[in-house]
This record gives sequence, structure tokens and C-alpha cells, in this order.
Amino acid sequence: MGMIRQVPLYRFLKFCNESGLEKKVLDCGAGGDCPPLLLFAEYGYETHGIEFSAEQCELARQAAKQHGQALQIEQGDMRHLPFADGSFPIVYSYNSVFHMTKAEVAQSIQEMKRVLQPGGLLFVNFLTAKDFRCGTGEAVGENQYKQLDDGVPVIHSYFAQKEPEAYFADMTMLYKEDRVPERIFEGKWIWQGFVDYILKK
Repeated sequence: MGMIRQVPLYRFLKFCNESGLEKKVLDCGAGGDCPPLLLFAEYGYETHGIEFSAEQCELARQAAKQHGQALQIEQGDMRHLPFADGSFPIVYSYNSVFHMTKAEVAQSIQEMKRVLQPGGLLFVNFLTAKDFRCGTGEAVGENQYKQLDDGVPVIHSYFAQKEPEAYFADMTMLYKEDRVPERIFEGKWIWQGFVDYILKK
């Protein structure tokens, strides 16, 4: 199912399965042709997703249909989540939140924390300054650059290793992993920098 791309979410799923929390999850940045919510749906979770791009929403809906799942992904903005305070026991954003400026990242994380119920689990990952693309493209702020993704200019924000922790001062950190995966992409050796967090409210 191509889920191998989303290996860090398997670890988060294990935390969720062992938490005793209600099996209800929100994905912030839920679109694409391999929506991570499929993984949660397979394990019997009630799934909800927000995705900014109508095109990515459609791709996710098609993928869900192929797998016989209704993922409940709607078009929306993670900076302004259309849900009540404390309405989800589990919230995550995988490979999504860093596609905006750091001011918007802060806004989005505040929103994720708002809709998360007390005792709930949160997974968020960030690009780090170890990434091979950090420092390229048009600078729009500190370690924030407009870069081309498939020919389209997209903002990428890169973080120092402990920088995101300021967002989570009011939460309990359960797990953190600083990753620099390397692979061949379009004939070139590349390395990416990620830092993953699993937190409890």
C-alpha cells in the first residue's frame, strides 16, 4: 500500500493502540494518493482529516475508495481547525506542518493542541536544518525558504534540533527522533532532515 513511506506513523500508531484512548483520530494535512489515515482505518479508527488543497483531497478520496474506506477528509486549513476544543483523543500532522512560515506553524500547532482532548496524543514532525535543501531558494525568514516542489513554489521551514520544543512546553514529550534518511532521488544522492515528536496533552 506504499505505507512504508510513513514508517514513523507506525510507531505513533503503536503508542495510540496501547494508550487506551478512544479510537478516533484527526490528520492535519491528510491529502495525497497514499493518505496515512488508511493505516489508522485498517486498525479500526474513526478517521477525520483536513487538507488545504482540493486536488490533494480528491487524490485521498480516490485512494480511500480503492481500499474500501471512507476517511472523512475535508478541505480546510489547519491554522483554523473547524472542530470544538478537546474533540479528538488523537491528532497528528505528518510531513505537512513545515510547508508554511514559522508564524503559521505556531498557529497550526496551537490549533492541534486546542482540538486535542486532555490526556490525548499528538504526533508532529518538522524538517531540520540538516536537510540538503536548507539554505536554497528564496529566503522568506529565518531558515524559511520558497522552494520548488514539482515546479510549484512552496514554502519550507527548517528547524534547529530543539527549536520546535518551545511549542510543546505545556505537554509531556513521550518520544523524539532526529532522523537524516539518505536515498537516491532522480539519480542523485540526497539526505533529508526530520525531527519527530510524540506528545501527551
